[in-house]
Amino acid sequence: MNTDNLYRELGYVNHSRENRKKYAQLVINDDTLLPKVLDILFMVDDKTSCRAAWLLEFVAREDLDTILPFLDRITSEMSKVHLDPAVRPIAKICEYLVEAYYHKNDNKTKIYLNETHKEHIIELCFDYMITDQKIAPKAYCMNSLYLLGTAYDWIHPELTQILERDYHSGSAGYKARARCLLKKLKNKS
Repeated sequence: MNTDNLYRELGYVNHSRENRKKYAQLVINDDTLLPKVLDILFMVDDKTSCRAAWLLEFVAREDLDTILPFLDRITSEMSKVHLDPAVRPIAKICEYLVEAYYHKNDNKTKIYLNETHKEHIIELCFDYMITDQKIAPKAYCMNSLYLLGTAYDWIHPELTQILERDYHSGSAGYKARARCLLKKLKNKS
């Protein structure tokens, strides 16, 4: 399948779990498709890029190892993504990667995710935290930054400052997540 055909196929990807799983399985089973998904994902002004983001998130959810060889491109270009429906999946993919990296069991993410990738993820997560994003991307970024802050000592103070600053103006969901995280951060001090 070439990029044009995949682009047309992405028109059929919707939010239903069965639909996303079907297309994710196609990508997982055919490693030539992932670069094409990324080509479409990074056409950031095209609404179809959002469907590519949904698909990439589902691929990562189903089999994170599938995206690992493409981390250089994913992490270096993800900051270009700006359409709301694509921002959430990008933040979720970052959370998947960070959670896998800090998981107690050995896994391939610990081999593939390097310092440069982590720096890109940190930068993106802080960008999402301080810009006008919806609660879901911010919640995923809070968790990612909390975990990354166990290795980078400057992250927790910065995260605490942002959470405390934005707490009163945040939504109920933001406040609930921030309250839980602030408690964890204070207990670590």
